[in-house]
Amino acid sequence: MENKEIILQNLQHIYTRIAETCLKAGRNKEDVRLLLATKTQDADTIKIALDAGEKLIGENKVQEYTEKWEELKDYNIERHFIGHLQTNKIKEIIKYVTCIESVDRIDLAQKLSAKLVSENKTMEIYIEVNTSEEDSKSGVSPENAIALIQQIKALPNIQITGLMTIGKPSENPEGTRFCFQILRKLKEEAQAQNLLPQNCALSMGMSHDLEVAIEEGSTIVRVGSAIFGNRNYAK
Repeated sequence: MENKEIILQNLQHIYTRIAETCLKAGRNKEDVRLLLATKTQDADTIKIALDAGEKLIGENKVQEYTEKWEELKDYNIERHFIGHLQTNKIKEIIKYVTCIESVDRIDLAQKLSAKLVSENKTMEIYIEVNTSEEDSKSGVSPENAIALIQQIKALPNIQITGLMTIGKPSENPEGTRFCFQILRKLKEEAQAQNLLPQNCALSMGMSHDLEVAIEEGSTIVRVGSAIFGNRNYAK
C-alpha cells in the first residue's frame, strides 16, 4: 500500500508540473500527454498507474514487453517503443506496440514496412532525432532528418505521426532547451513541406526537464523515475 500511495502522489505531482508549465506557456494542459517510461518496473508496479487511469506506456527493450505481456495484455492502453530498435527485433515488437518512437534510419524503416505489409498491419512511427549530436545516442542528425522523413513517407503501411528526441544531459534543464528548439523547428519545416501532419506529436522531455520541453512545444513527456522511483536494474 505504501508503494501505491507514493506512486499516486508522484503522478499527481507530475500532472501539477505539467499544468503549471502549460499555464505559464499559454498552452492547454490537455495538449500534453504523459507517457509512463516503465523500464525495469514490474507489472504489478505498472498496474498501480494503469488502475489510476493512465493510458500510455513506453518500454526501451523488446524483452520487457515480452516478459510483462501476459499480466498487462488486458489493459486498453497505448504501448510505445522508445528504445533503440535492432532490425532483428522487428518481428517481435510489432506484436506488442501501437507506435515505435525510435525510427532513425532507412534500413530499419524499410524492413519494418516490409514486415507490416506481409502481416497486413499498419503502424504509427516517430522519427528519432539526435538533437544533441552525441555519439552515444541514437537518432538521425538534424541536418539529415528531412531527407529521412521524405524517404520513409514513401514506404507503405507506415505513418509518420511524430518526432522524438532525448535532450542533452545537463545539471540545469535550461541546458537542454536548444535540443527541444531544434526538434520543434524541424517539425515546422517538415510541416511546411507537407511531410508531417498538422497534429504531429513531439515526444520530448523527461522527469528532470519536462518543463522546458513543454515550453518548447512538447506534446508527450516521458516520465519514469519521478513516478516509480529509481529503476531496478537488478531485475
